[in-house]
Amino acid sequence: MLTFLGFAMVICFMGLIMTRRLSALIALILVPILFALFGGFASKIGPMMLDGISKLAPTGVMLMFAILYFALMIDSGLFDPAVRKILKLVKGDPVKVSVGTAVLALVVSLDGDGATTYMICVAAMLPLYRRLGMSPRIMAGLIILAGGVMNMTPWGGPTARAASALRVDPSAIFVPMIPAMLAGVAAVLVIAWCYGRRERARLGELHLPGDSADGASDISVSQYPEARRPKLLWFNGLLTLALMAALIHGLLPLPVLFMIAFSIAMVVNYPDLNQQKERIAAHAGSVLAVSGLIFAAGIFTGILSGTGMVDAMSKSLLAVIPDALGPYMATITALVSMPFTFFMSNDAFYYGVLPVLTEAAAQYGISPVEMARASIVGQPVHLLSPLVPSTYLLVALAGIDFGDHQRFTLKWAVLVCLCIMLAALALGVFPLYNRP
Repeated sequence: MLTFLGFAMVICFMGLIMTRRLSALIALILVPILFALFGGFASKIGPMMLDGISKLAPTGVMLMFAILYFALMIDSGLFDPAVRKILKLVKGDPVKVSVGTAVLALVVSLDGDGATTYMICVAAMLPLYRRLGMSPRIMAGLIILAGGVMNMTPWGGPTARAASALRVDPSAIFVPMIPAMLAGVAAVLVIAWCYGRRERARLGELHLPGDSADGASDISVSQYPEARRPKLLWFNGLLTLALMAALIHGLLPLPVLFMIAFSIAMVVNYPDLNQQKERIAAHAGSVLAVSGLIFAAGIFTGILSGTGMVDAMSKSLLAVIPDALGPYMATITALVSMPFTFFMSNDAFYYGVLPVLTEAAAQYGISPVEMARASIVGQPVHLLSPLVPSTYLLVALAGIDFGDHQRFTLKWAVLVCLCIMLAALALGVFPLYNRP
């Protein structure tokens, strides 16, 4: 019963948002409540929802102040010089812009933090996409695909979880997977090139003011000319670098870092109280949209976990794997890591499901480290899950609909995962078939 309710709830949610019957915000709240009531959990709904909300509250606060901070930096003109430089380099060519987006995301996502990657990449690239008339869905798709591949690094999370769950060395998982990850990187770059070619055919090579030295100084990222602060460019740049350094080194919790940085930036750039109110009001819509989604996602995850649906879903899926497929357990793990990590959190998959799969695989001579390598293949699909809070930040910053983003990117995420899996199989990183 719990298995049916769990899968039905996720499928119903996905169907409603991808067909635009409901917004993600409303679906995240109403769908789990209705399924919990149907399952007979009426007396426990309140505590489950509050538990889910409380766990995501720090993330919601962080994203709220992160959006305000980077919006403030864009308004003040911090990214104007970078966009002017990029315009000179790409010469209005959509192919160079899309490939550059993928490369930038691959580099920035090396820090292993999705929220940071999205904020930096969107802040740098979205103004350029707008000026060229390119679709922001392409930008968001390329960024999350690149982040999905780089999320397989030991400091990205999944590899560390797999290592701790199976008690193996993280480097023994990661190092052999590097060539397969490079295949994933190549797939992302090819996708970027293809979409760049399509956008070039639609838009042509544009000649923007940034193509010439004379017109470059006229380009501004900010939509509010009165909010520009060119004299404070160096201060804002140093403040942002200090924020990124503190974030990477974990000096303080992320919500606190962004609250402090936002307060300093606001006081220095806009000392007048009316100016501060205008800046907050200008971006209140974006802040409300993303923070509302985060807290709504807390209700979804709280009910999904509190009712035991996640555990039931994982056990039922394991039960349908016949004994004849045992020698293919590593390949099966790589394949099911896509839907498993989409429908449940990384913690639930790596600490709940993976040990069971690994125990079954041991009967066929497949080692735990090989199973761990196979288990991280599905990360590009995982980041599109409605259970990943940082994805809501990406779509909010890009100004696109969550359902549109999933519908546009999911097929490419599956393709990238398959490229990684095929490369890993070809290189013997984990076996296609193994019989002792």
